[in-house]
Amino acid sequence: MDVATDYTMWALFARATIIVKLVMIMLLVASVWCWAVIVDKFLQFRKARAEAAIFDRAFWSGEPLDELFDEVGPSPSGPSQRIFASGMLEWRRSHRQDGALIAGAQARIDRSMDVAIAKEAASLQKGLPILATVGSTAPFVGLFGTVWGIMNAFIEIAEAQSTNLAVVAPGIAEALLATGLGLLAAIPAVIFYNKLSADSDRIIAGYEAFADEFHTILSRQLDS
Repeated sequence: MDVATDYTMWALFARATIIVKLVMIMLLVASVWCWAVIVDKFLQFRKARAEAAIFDRAFWSGEPLDELFDEVGPSPSGPSQRIFASGMLEWRRSHRQDGALIAGAQARIDRSMDVAIAKEAASLQKGLPILATVGSTAPFVGLFGTVWGIMNAFIEIAEAQSTNLAVVAPGIAEALLATGLGLLAAIPAVIFYNKLSADSDRIIAGYEAFADEFHTILSRQLDS
């Protein structure tokens, strides 16, 4: 097949101007980056949900909280365990040597667990702004490449002094490829950003619910 009539994606890319090529490369890199973030977040969220389910069973198994804390340690690996450990550490620090509780213990435990939840939330949401940025900007970047390509196509048409379809079609096809790549990067980014954001919110809500339950248990012990 003659190169001038070759409309494969590689041929269209090879014939494009340097600006349009840079736009296409940028969009391809953004698409790969987004898929890397998507896969990483799916794995992280699945691991977080599994860890939360295992710890939840251990927490409600009836085992004393002090013994459970001794098992997980002050620096556990799981997010649910870290939130629990932050509350237990502050609980133990709030006791004087004679066993009495230092005033304001509940407020300090709440703040300690809130800080731990905020750290876990930041970890869960890390990378999601990349999806939002690509989803909102990739179509416009692709459109810029298309506009630039069509402008050059019209220049070539003027130089050839012909509006024959064989002269017009290659330049237009090269230009539209940039828009196609922009949509290819943006559509998955938007879809998975919405899904992963909702998943992240549900996981964080679970952490907050656990913190409230933990605080209730400690309140009962304080009241007794």
